[in-house]
Amino acid sequence: MTIQEQIREEIKKAMFAKDQLRLETMRGLLAAFTNELVATKRTPQEPLPDEDALKVIKRASNQRKDSIDQFEKGGRKELADKERAELAIIETFLPKMISKDEIRKIAEAKKAELGATDKSKMGVFMGAVMKELKGRADGAEVKEVVESLFA
Repeated sequence: MTIQEQIREEIKKAMFAKDQLRLETMRGLLAAFTNELVATKRTPQEPLPDEDALKVIKRASNQRKDSIDQFEKGGRKELADKERAELAIIETFLPKMISKDEIRKIAEAKKAELGATDKSKMGVFMGAVMKELKGRADGAEVKEVVESLFA
């Protein structure tokens, strides 16, 4: 079952359970999938490949995190709480993130493979590590690990 099909099933379940927040969140993701299809010049009826669906879900997750930050700065706790609840629902569809130790192992192997020795190559190295991780790690954590390897 593709991620898009899973989201459709979750919409049905949320309707039966009368879970309004989950229903709104799932419908939002489905709309984002349609927008992604249209943006990439495909028809809205086409199935969205899981790889693209994960990108859309990751984007939605990052948007929620930014919103939480902005709402907290603006003193809107109730809106930040709603975004947190949506984020928790969205994160159930994201792959399990790997730990910093695993990131470090991959980064050290990549460093040896590329022969990166100075900070001038850090951008290329960072890109290679991110490509290797394929979205299984947060970019900020990867950056922190990469910088520690060059310190």
